[in-house]
Amino acid sequence: MGKSYDQLTAAHRDFVEAQHLFFVATAPLAADGHVNLSPKGYDSFRVIDEHTVAYLDLTGSGVETIAHVRENGRITLMFCAFEGQPKIVRLQGRGEAVLPADDAFEALAARFPTLPGTRAVIVVHLDRISSSCGFSIPLYSYEGEREQLVEWAEKRGPEGVAEYHATRNAASIDGLPAVTPADVCPSTT
Repeated sequence: MGKSYDQLTAAHRDFVEAQHLFFVATAPLAADGHVNLSPKGYDSFRVIDEHTVAYLDLTGSGVETIAHVRENGRITLMFCAFEGQPKIVRLQGRGEAVLPADDAFEALAARFPTLPGTRAVIVVHLDRISSSCGFSIPLYSYEGEREQLVEWAEKRGPEGVAEYHATRNAASIDGLPAVTPADVCPSTT
């Protein structure tokens, strides 16, 4: 039986911080818009307090999360145990994209390892925390992080990543505005 909570407990924090992989889901307001679900890895998640979490958003081929939270704020993060005891934790709330040009970016980004290609920090103000069994989740063993994304960003360099943002991350697949050149400073990407 699933349970809901109004804040993160110490047990929730321990569980979510121990996971190597989590998933982020967002959707536009338009009924015909595409729901987005993205896996996240690296050391990119942090608990800020009992009602706030954040993750490092790295440059990718899509920019749905930024576009969706800028439009409506709705976001869900899901963590599930692939090792150990079966468990699923969902964190639901209102997200905000904090980009390099924003005043709060540097302090938030300092909570994470410096990774080339950092596009934003997504902050989630939680309004629902839930846990349930993960009896149907298969067991997998963690072997390590893939290095291709970091290598890609290092090869492009800050200016190349900024160009990628301007040409490939300006809008979501549904045409919602996402990242503008004013949002990202090449010296911080």
